[in-house]
Amino acid sequence: MISYDPLWRTLKEKEISQYHLLKSGIDNKTLDNLKKNKNITLLTVEKLCNIIQCSPNDIVEFK
Repeated sequence: MISYDPLWRTLKEKEISQYHLLKSGIDNKTLDNLKKNKNITLLTVEKLCNIIQCSPNDIVEFK
């Protein structure tokens, strides 16, 4: 199972809002998919890493 719990922790630690993600090119549907632990593309993971300045391990974990 995929979990994006690390993403929410990372955003909180770095004080980055969901609004900032939206303004940086992440769309509403993608944010909704993240909240529901649905699949996203590796391109989106890369985009999130660039926006947040982190590694994929800071965004997703496999349980």
